[in-house]
Amino acid sequence: MGLLESIRKWIDGETGEDLLEAADEHAKPRRVWEEFLVKIAREVEAAMQREMFTPPGGPTYIPREYIVYLSPDDDKDWQGDKRRGLEQGLFHVLSERARELSGQTQLAVKSFAVELRVDGTLNKGEFRVQAVWDETESGHTMVTPRVDPMRTAPAFSPNDTVVEKASDSSESEQTVVRPKATALYSVEVWRNGVREAVVPIMKNEITIGRGSRSITVDLPVKGDPEVSRVHAVLSRDNEGRYWLVAKGRNPTIVNGRELTREEPTEVTPDQKIAICNFVLRIQPK
Repeated sequence: MGLLESIRKWIDGETGEDLLEAADEHAKPRRVWEEFLVKIAREVEAAMQREMFTPPGGPTYIPREYIVYLSPDDDKDWQGDKRRGLEQGLFHVLSERARELSGQTQLAVKSFAVELRVDGTLNKGEFRVQAVWDETESGHTMVTPRVDPMRTAPAFSPNDTVVEKASDSSESEQTVVRPKATALYSVEVWRNGVREAVVPIMKNEITIGRGSRSITVDLPVKGDPEVSRVHAVLSRDNEGRYWLVAKGRNPTIVNGRELTREEPTEVTPDQKIAICNFVLRIQPK
């Protein structure tokens, strides 16, 4: 906690000492990752302060997500455990800082996320920070649980018949009976040992993740900030086999084995697909 405390004091302006010397007087040469973390923490904190507001009599609002764009070279340097360490370090430092900035006022946001992405226009050592207000919650208290996956499932059972009234192109009304929708397969969504939903899948390839205002996913898994907007892609080929491609920054695990990002891996219905604190399971037809 020594480094994190030093970062917090440095952001607050409580010390004029060199941050790395405060964190570790004997660290020579300076640790590049520490310098990088400090620079990003300072910029995210500045974005937080710019966006923060407290309405009369209300709690303090801050954006719940902060996207840090890295250069392609830096993105390659920060992968795996090293990347997760950077994201977690930023999260812990800045969550404490958010509580301090709000003062005596309660924070409307109970948690927030810091996510690293790539911007091909940046040079090595450069980065930029974007604060994101979640449109689905900005008009409320910002602590309302995100949309449940079941809300995106069809409001009808795959075995139902949908009946629609045709447009009035003649004097007599006609009833058009559309063919009933047939699911290719279903996906069980489990969280903390409880099955939350069984979602029918109507197409051969679907995206899985928490989505965002600008990104729509086919199977939302919401409520965990560690889930990426598009965390994985699940597809079914013509032979009935299932393939999973990991996309998220945090691991996608199948039967205890972490998948390599961007590499298609065959999965079977009896296998557990772990995405952060969610577990998915395929139900074949």
